[in-house]
Amino acid sequence: MTFDTLGLSASILKAVSENGYETPTPIQSQAIPAILKGNDVMAAAQTGTGKTAGFTLPILEILSKGNRVGPKEVRTLILTPTRELAAQIDESVCTYAKHIKIQSTVVFGGVKINPQINRLKDGVDILVATPGRLIDLYQQKKVRFNRLEIFVLDEADRMLDMGFIKDIQKIIAFLPKQRQNLLFSATFSEDIRSLAKGLINNPIEISVTPRNTTVEAIQQVVYPVDKKQKSALLTKLIYHNKWEQVLIFTRTKHGANRLTTQLGKSGIKAMAIHGNKSQNARTKALADFKNGDVRVLVATDIASRGIDINQLPCVVNFDLPNIPEDYVHRIGRTGRAGLNGLAVSLVTSDEFNYLSDIENLINIIIERKVIDGFEPIHDLPESRLGRKSSPPKKQKSFKPNHRAGQRSNNKTKSYKPSGNKFKGRNSKKTNQ
Repeated sequence: MTFDTLGLSASILKAVSENGYETPTPIQSQAIPAILKGNDVMAAAQTGTGKTAGFTLPILEILSKGNRVGPKEVRTLILTPTRELAAQIDESVCTYAKHIKIQSTVVFGGVKINPQINRLKDGVDILVATPGRLIDLYQQKKVRFNRLEIFVLDEADRMLDMGFIKDIQKIIAFLPKQRQNLLFSATFSEDIRSLAKGLINNPIEISVTPRNTTVEAIQQVVYPVDKKQKSALLTKLIYHNKWEQVLIFTRTKHGANRLTTQLGKSGIKAMAIHGNKSQNARTKALADFKNGDVRVLVATDIASRGIDINQLPCVVNFDLPNIPEDYVHRIGRTGRAGLNGLAVSLVTSDEFNYLSDIENLINIIIERKVIDGFEPIHDLPESRLGRKSSPPKKQKSFKPNHRAGQRSNNKTKSYKPSGNKFKGRNSKKTNQ
């Protein structure tokens, strides 16, 4: 199958071709025709599946044939959980709309609101937004939805996990009842289906396996280590293995800052990206990392949404996530475009329950390596698939950033295992 069989116009196909794409991914080949027919769509698709183009391309096709909007009006609203993801989607819209007359803009917190108000004055065909800033603009009567045709809720699972449910419900109440709805989520959990009941009408359901989470793509390794030795071990691994581009995940913003400082003292140029950073700082950090000016980018899970690097060789879990699905999202940023990827996790004994949940989710026991000189005093228990973990120690939770449009502290249920399979081997000791 090729893109020219999906019902897209020559102008859009030209933009697709100019970006080097010839064959649609599974999510694109299924979603594009369904959206073009006007169906509501509920799609389970994770990072790396090409889902953004899966809804962007047909939306552009539909809007290119319609009438222009009036002042402050919007024809398509795309709602996303984070600034980075919003910026990425807006970039995708601009890329594929270069040969058609479509007006689009993006709004999110953390930056001045007046320039965003000015861009909305004449109306736009596509508005990409985070919840908090969108609500602020609507309450100030700077945006209208009376002519809205399409509503997209992207990363719906992350929206719920971040406590956006009340904001989502409030925004839906702003919208006209007659509209096309598109919901994209990593999984179809009970919470997602509950949300969909009040949003989607007789949807076409689509579920695809992410292209970047195959057995061949990602090698996974666990390094057992005591907490106080994590930073030193990480430094050794970076130097010994000559890693030149590493994305590192921490559980908290404070932890990201602390690790960045520690790496800098060891001569490793690193920058942090998280919710407390200004948008300009986050954009610069990501650009410097992509360009190779910064060797290490340290990120929290929330801030990492929207980070898209095709040839990222290595991802490190400095802290394991307390939600197993987040592990899948994290390591899914390596091993793309047919290249091999490496996912390294530094795991302490008190993170064993998190490790156990992850291994049961991906249905594999991950290879372990103990580094000479970093043997943990507190042993990491042996893994066994099917083990029911006891409740983990309480970890510092993420506090939503109001300026980024993150208002509610409501929490949702954890995801159910989806059976993704990854590479893993038995434990062994090494001095590498």
